[in-house]
Formats: sequence, structure tokens, C-alpha cells
Amino acid sequence: MKNSDLVTIANEYGSPVYVYDAEKIESQYKRLTNAFKDVKHLKINYAVKALSNISILKLFKKLGSGIDTVSIQEVQLGLAAGFSPEQIIYTPNGVSLDEIESAATLGVKINIDNLSILEQFGTKHPNTPVCIRINPHVMAGGNANISVGHIDSKFGISIHQIPHLLRIVENTKMNINGIHMHTGSDILDIDVFLYASEILFDTAKHFKNLEFIDFGSGFKVPYKTGDIETNIEELGKKLSAKFNTFCKSYGKDLTLAFEPGKFLVSESGHFLTKVNAVKQTTSTVFAQVDSGFNHLIRPMFYGSHHEIDNISNPKGRERFYSVVGYICETDTFGNNRRINEINEGDILRFKNAGAYCFSMASNYNSRFRPAEILWYNNKAHLIRKQETFDDIINNQVEVDLDNK
Repeated sequence: MKNSDLVTIANEYGSPVYVYDAEKIESQYKRLTNAFKDVKHLKINYAVKALSNISILKLFKKLGSGIDTVSIQEVQLGLAAGFSPEQIIYTPNGVSLDEIESAATLGVKINIDNLSILEQFGTKHPNTPVCIRINPHVMAGGNANISVGHIDSKFGISIHQIPHLLRIVENTKMNINGIHMHTGSDILDIDVFLYASEILFDTAKHFKNLEFIDFGSGFKVPYKTGDIETNIEELGKKLSAKFNTFCKSYGKDLTLAFEPGKFLVSESGHFLTKVNAVKQTTSTVFAQVDSGFNHLIRPMFYGSHHEIDNISNPKGRERFYSVVGYICETDTFGNNRRINEINEGDILRFKNAGAYCFSMASNYNSRFRPAEILWYNNKAHLIRKQETFDDIINNQVEVDLDNK
């Protein structure tokens, strides 16, 4: 997308606003599938939690993707977007047995990561195929909040509990159709994947009716010029060879599955904000924008980096700014950034705003959540309206405090 396209969108739809480039989503999807072209059966299940707009889900359906869901609501959203139940895998954590049973009733693939829940579900529904999420005890991820495969993680069934797991499967006679893991996000070292894959292959040998092995995701994308990223092509070559070797020894061509979110949508996203004020203090020049961590919490939540540029004045001389929001707590998007000269009213663009940005937005300070735009076939399509005051109070119930 051109800067002029983004400025036009900001002027037409107002700011702040999220914009997603469909062409980038498609290219990332094709890059991933091409990296694993040597695997006979490959399934990409887009992680809905990264960006859950129904138009984005429909785009992935058009590309041939399935979806990975973590709540019954995401399952329902996937069905509403046109995915068939068999194209949906449900991978919750810490939910009730009732919710898992509700998802199973809808016919989607079930992934369980708790021995107690597994035993209860298997006892009541032994004929419903179940995938098992394994914790490989591999520490991986760019931040403690997104590292989910280590020994202290709440996710998955420990590899040291395999004997107990097998006893449950034997006693309930349940059908295990898949093995799954997810070690973390922003993983750079592909040897982490390859090491964890050996653990998963060893676990898979215990089950005779598998249909797929799901390696999760966690591929790192670049956040700034010259940044390093997961070498998907090298990973594809090496993991495909290991997977194909395992399938031969297993005696069956299984499906290799992934559930990427950030890798597919992060770079497609642009978050546009308007500069309300430029404030000079004794040591800092602040660019104060019409947004805050209510719309983009990632920098405050786990220190994520988003490149920020001035698309209203892309050729202006560079100066140093701290870009901050309007929330009454600290909400600094970027400290001491070199940005083309900023004036009040300019539009700033935050890059890598496609994953875990709008989906984690809130109405904190009773602010409206922004509109969302899909740039598709060189045209802007409104895929979510900006909220209004009616949306803020819609589900609130006023009590008559004067009625004694």
C-alpha cells in the first residue's frame, strides 16, 4: 500500500483506524505453504485470536486455510464465516468440560491439554476423536508472556505424564486422532522446532490411529528494517524431511498441521493515528496521538516494537520524538524515535499492527474501539464500523436509585 492510500483512508474513515493489506496476508500464506511443499498433506489453521474479524476469516477460507480457535465463541465465529466443522480445531485452556462438550456437539476437532478433563471427556464421549496437547518442556518465545511450552507453563500435558495419559486412553477406550504442541511465539532458532518435533514424534508412536500432528506456530516476523525473523524456508526443508521419515516408520501419511496467527497477519496491519499535540518538555519532545493502550496494548503489555512513521510528511527532516497516547496511565508507544518532523494534525502509521492489536483492544476510559478497513484489490473496504456511544451503553442496565 502507498502512503497516499493510507492518508486517504484516515481522512475518509477518521482516526484512529486499523487497515489490513489482503495482498500481504495472501503472500505470507503462500510463503508458508511453499516452504512445506514436500509434505504430502499440509494443513494451515489460522489462529483466530490474532485477528478475528469475520471478513479476515473469510479471506483465509478463500485461501484454503482452516482455523485454530481457543473459545466456543471463536468456533461460532468460524462457522458463521463459512468454515465447515472439520476445518476448525478447538484448542482451549482452562475452560469447563461443558464448553468442550458444546464445541464437540458442533462437530469441530477437539484438542485437550488437561489429564482430568481428558479422563472426564473420554469417559462420557469415548467415540469422539480427540487431539492431545503435549507440553514438551522446551523454553521458547520472545517474551515470558508468550513462552508456553516450558516446565512451569499452564499449557499442555507434560511429557513426564505420558504413562498416566496412556492409562486414561486405555481405560476409556477413547480415540486419539492428533498430537499437538505449541512452545511459544517469536521463535528464531529453528533448532527449537526440530528438537521439540523429536519429542512429539516419540509421543506419537504411542498412538495407532493418528490423523495429524500439529506443531503449533510461533514464527517470528521482522518488526523493523534489518530485523531477524524465523527462516521459514530452512525450517520447511528440515522439518518436512523429519516428518516424512516419521510417516514412513509410522506406516501412514499423516497431515502436518500448523496454527500461525502473527506470521500471517502481523505485517499486513497498519494502525493510523492523528497527532493531537506536540509537547516539548525539558528533556523530551512528545507526539501525543488520538489513541492509547486501549487500542494497541502490545508495547505496554510485553514490550513489543512497532515501527512508527509520519505518512503526512514522509520527506521531512528527521527529529527525535516519544510517541504517547491519551490514557491517564503511561502509554508510550515508542521512546526517542527518529521520525520525520511531526506537526499537529499529521497522521502517524504504526507498522506490524495486524496481530493481537485490535483483538486486544478495549473500551478503557470509555473510548470507542476503532474502525477496521481491508485493503483488497486496490480498494478500501470497511469491515468494522467505529463504535459509537450507543455501543458503549448498549448492554448496561440502569437502576432506578430513587425508587425505594
